[in-house]
Amino acid sequence: MDKWEKFLIELSDRVIKGEKLGREEALAILQTPDEYIALLVYLAQKVKNHFHEPKKVELCSIINAKSGACSEDCKFCAQSKFYKTPINVYPLVPKEEIVEGAYRAVEFGANRYCVVLSGKSATPEEVERIKESVEEIKKVKGLPINVCVSAGTLDEESLLKLKSAGVKRINHNLETSKNFFPKIVSTHTWEERYETIKRIKKVGLSTCCGGIFGMGESDEDRVDLALTYRELEVDSIPLNFLMPIEGTPLEKAPGVEPLEALRIIAMFRFTNPRAELRLCGGREQTLRDFYGMAMLMTNAMMVGGYLTRAGRDIKKDYQLIKDLKLERLEKVL
Repeated sequence: MDKWEKFLIELSDRVIKGEKLGREEALAILQTPDEYIALLVYLAQKVKNHFHEPKKVELCSIINAKSGACSEDCKFCAQSKFYKTPINVYPLVPKEEIVEGAYRAVEFGANRYCVVLSGKSATPEEVERIKESVEEIKKVKGLPINVCVSAGTLDEESLLKLKSAGVKRINHNLETSKNFFPKIVSTHTWEERYETIKRIKKVGLSTCCGGIFGMGESDEDRVDLALTYRELEVDSIPLNFLMPIEGTPLEKAPGVEPLEALRIIAMFRFTNPRAELRLCGGREQTLRDFYGMAMLMTNAMMVGGYLTRAGRDIKKDYQLIKDLKLERLEKVL
């Protein structure tokens, strides 16, 4: 057994025993030589199978319930009012449309449905409409769907209102490390988002907090984000790979190569073994023929498209699940 084999096997054994990896060890995972990628994926799958149901995969779906005209200047985002991008701009859709989206999510085979709003923070009126929509969804007998919300830096009152309606989980992404964040966003701080996640946990809601990779961040930034999520004990981590959008400052960003993406996913699995890892935006373009390997390390994938971009043909996702001998998770909390 050579040095890298021994190192990676020892790491996986320690994680399975409940040990927390250090920063340098997490960084080393991102430096795994190409010839050891298959071993790395196998060991990350072994970690996943120890902490999660081995044969289950969850599908999640979103609705872009309020699009564009955002006051924030996130350099990756087509919805910022600061950039000229080819997207539709509209206010929060009617309650009926949000409810209809839940039916569509079920048709896709999704177990989770997230109502997403552009903007720094939802207004009290928007929170009320989301609340009413969720209550309507929950009234429908036989509609097997968990409802999540992504609506910016919500205060405690708004979070409790959504919780009372039946929302179980809130999405709020840090996107990248504290160090790299100011290079991506200037209209709000990383600390604001961090405090929002703590507030979500305080009121007893589940947390879904992800990142975007390929924006020019370093391996150190990627590890710092993973360790922050470990510290916060987030429940779900969506992994997004930048899809450069024309008109944004990152339209020519470097992106991520397939083997690099596999290293990132494995590092998040080793550092956050109990968290659900979700393959989300950019998964198709980035992973390409390595998509099946990525699925072995993760728990879930987003289907039916993203906020402003189309997703993969869902028939291909169904076929992949079948080929990997996995089963769709169907569990309503």
